[in-house]
Amino acid sequence: MMIKIKTLNFKLLGALALIFLGSWAAEAQSSLKNIDQNLRYSRYSRISPKIVPIKISDREFKLQMPIEKIEENPNFDDYIFSYAIVEDFDEEINEDNIIPLTSSDLKQDTDRHFYFEETVRIPEKQEEAYAVIICKDMRQGDQYVYHTDLISPFIAEIPNFGAYYENNIPFDQNFINKEEALIFKSNKTLSLFSFYYPRDFDIPLPPMETRPAPVPKDIRVVNNGDFLINVPQPFNEDGYYFIQSDTSGQTGFMVKTTSEAFPRVASYNEMVDMLVYISTRSEHEALREASDKKKALDEYWLNLTKDTEKAQGIIREYFRQIEFANILFTDFKDGWKTDRGMIYTIMGPPTDVFFDKDREIWIYDKLGSNSKIRFTFARVKNIFTPNYYKLNRSRSYQPEWFQSITLWRSGKMAF
Repeated sequence: MMIKIKTLNFKLLGALALIFLGSWAAEAQSSLKNIDQNLRYSRYSRISPKIVPIKISDREFKLQMPIEKIEENPNFDDYIFSYAIVEDFDEEINEDNIIPLTSSDLKQDTDRHFYFEETVRIPEKQEEAYAVIICKDMRQGDQYVYHTDLISPFIAEIPNFGAYYENNIPFDQNFINKEEALIFKSNKTLSLFSFYYPRDFDIPLPPMETRPAPVPKDIRVVNNGDFLINVPQPFNEDGYYFIQSDTSGQTGFMVKTTSEAFPRVASYNEMVDMLVYISTRSEHEALREASDKKKALDEYWLNLTKDTEKAQGIIREYFRQIEFANILFTDFKDGWKTDRGMIYTIMGPPTDVFFDKDREIWIYDKLGSNSKIRFTFARVKNIFTPNYYKLNRSRSYQPEWFQSITLWRSGKMAF
């Protein structure tokens, strides 16, 4: 069992735990494997919790838990917050490991975040450890869950430093607009080393395409040298950066730089690129070769829908999907170019989302049918990000994929 460092008011927390566990048990979800995390990807979520761990010592971690406020002026008392440390995805989450978080535990309450911070120690003999934050909206019963690895086969090690916004809230995304800066901090006096990768990536293959994707022959890297902690560090070039405190290891912090407009589309050229999922090859080539991209795009949408109002609606909906994909799935690739981002853009938010140590599973309910569509994303160990997933492709996806594309092209897709 995890040992929590700070002293707790057990009487108060015990009462809150009973309230929380009553609602938890009512949903019959007791382990990380069978918790439906679909609200993580919903377009209508009211909050977005994260856990950003920092390694303090070999078995000790600081859990930084920023909870982004998506709804306007959320009331803290509308939610019950808690966290747990589990040894694997099958371990039951119950009164033995759930630790409530109250208003007295808030480290900061800003315009954009509720922020908790706790320190935990993992027993010496425990081989794996995962942190879970659970936020219960008491108005509707919605349950927001987010988990992250502390010790697992899919991460080399947790960094001993962190990146922060200027108001000291932990940086809770993987991308930053160019010319912006982050402040890096650590409990140790150290310099950090910056490596820059000026690379863009190809569009992913469709879900029914089973041939292997092309493998890049080389990856160019630029050593930007070292910089001091507690000094704003700007990110000025297109690509992604990997920050390390020890260049002999594989542990570090990755951030992708993006245009000022990101996660929204920045130009007509980008719009053309993003239409690859719903366009025929000849249509896409014609759009790319057009000298007047705006005029070509207007004609493209009108030719599809035959109706100006319907064209405007589908444009808004499609690029709204792109925006959400960028927010949710960006790593060293733009979110819409990842496997999960591609499926999300075309199919919409999944009905159900389940995780295991080595995979993520999305389930879609088919309208007017008893059958369901299931996408499995295999987790791949990657030094740049602990959340790199690749779709298990299958030819069986072809009918559903083409049906969804047809709905987009006819202006009938909506979420």
